[in-house]
Amino acid sequence: MVFLNMRIKQIICCVFVSCFLVSALGCEAFVRKFTRKKKTQVEEEMVLEPEEFKGPGLSKEQLYRQYFLFWKSWQTELIEAFLQARSQKKKLDCAQQAIDNLNNLRPLLNTDAQTKLDVYIGQLKNLKHEIEGDAYNTHNIGNRQIAERIKMNVLRDFSWQKIKDSVI
Repeated sequence: MVFLNMRIKQIICCVFVSCFLVSALGCEAFVRKFTRKKKTQVEEEMVLEPEEFKGPGLSKEQLYRQYFLFWKSWQTELIEAFLQARSQKKKLDCAQQAIDNLNNLRPLLNTDAQTKLDVYIGQLKNLKHEIEGDAYNTHNIGNRQIAERIKMNVLRDFSWQKIKDSVI
């Protein structure tokens, strides 16, 4: 009797599972759920003539003040990177940004001021080269002092009050 009850339960279970499989595989929604959908491709408009968009026109004074402020913030960030012993990559990035912003100031100045600015750009490039060679941060103090000296000299010589007559 026990054997018969177990056999009946197995038969009922097999019938139930087979009915479920037949209904599940035959169901269109179930099949649709597990089939890969085609990717829709969005076609972008082809640009035939590139257009150069220019920002709002800034005066020479505004450009000078903007680049000078950017330089000052990157130079301060470089000094802070030395104080906090940040990574060499961070220091190199700060030095490069400071150099780039001084280079952006250069065309706004007359030739006398440009030659004076070239000295500080050269000093910053030398400092960047020193940072590249100092993989183990052994010269942090000396490099920080150089960066502070460059900052102090540029602030002294290229503040707007002193340089406004040299802006062309």
